[in-house]
Amino acid sequence: METQNNKYDISFFKPTTELAKINRKLTLILLLIWGFAIFGFHIILRVIEKPTPEPAYISYSEVWDNVKTGKATVEENQIFVKSTLSVLGKLAMKPNDRLVLDKMVSSVMFSLIPSQNKEKFYNQVLEFNKIKTEITSLSDEKYVKLKTQIIEQTASVIGVEIFSLEAKLIPFELITENLKSVDVNNTPNVEAVMAKYLIHNQSFLTDMKFLGYPFHYFYTSVFLLVLFIGLCWVYCVRIDKIHERLGIDDTV
Repeated sequence: METQNNKYDISFFKPTTELAKINRKLTLILLLIWGFAIFGFHIILRVIEKPTPEPAYISYSEVWDNVKTGKATVEENQIFVKSTLSVLGKLAMKPNDRLVLDKMVSSVMFSLIPSQNKEKFYNQVLEFNKIKTEITSLSDEKYVKLKTQIIEQTASVIGVEIFSLEAKLIPFELITENLKSVDVNNTPNVEAVMAKYLIHNQSFLTDMKFLGYPFHYFYTSVFLLVLFIGLCWVYCVRIDKIHERLGIDDTV
């Protein structure tokens, strides 16, 4: 009886049989399609993207020169505080970046408080900063009272509702040491932080909507997954046909 010597030490990189060569070619083609779909799209995004500022950054830019030199009007200071609070409301802020804005917001906020109320306001902030590190419950009566008083005063001077996010943020962003004076060495840092969080790289691919989602989000989270499954299906169908053409019976 004639016996067949089957060898299974097949190398993908040095195929020796026709099937192995065909399999390598098909695999490489599908990998190239997959790689281009992933990395090609991101390369295109990087090529066509342009830095695009948020509306808050545009508002901030219009008043910043006057704010940092102390020449800003009440309205300009209000715009600055509200612009920075839109950044401070971002959960992903790094602690050092938050500190940079807190220093500037504190001094600008204090300048907006009426002269006859400044000393009282300063003492309230001082006491609040102390008590918020000591309380064991957010329902602490003194804590809630001080927070409410600060919110009511600051909300009215910057022109926001007391129940708005901006108003609720203010008590936690005020630094006592920076209320009465501006840290001039901090102003370049303010510019860097505002640009970091309010200027984003955008293009028509990120602005375009598809099935209710930003196109780039849909492409990476849905389409690439579907494409991967599709490529696996193509491989299975093609390899079955190749086996049939070569006379290979997989059922044996």
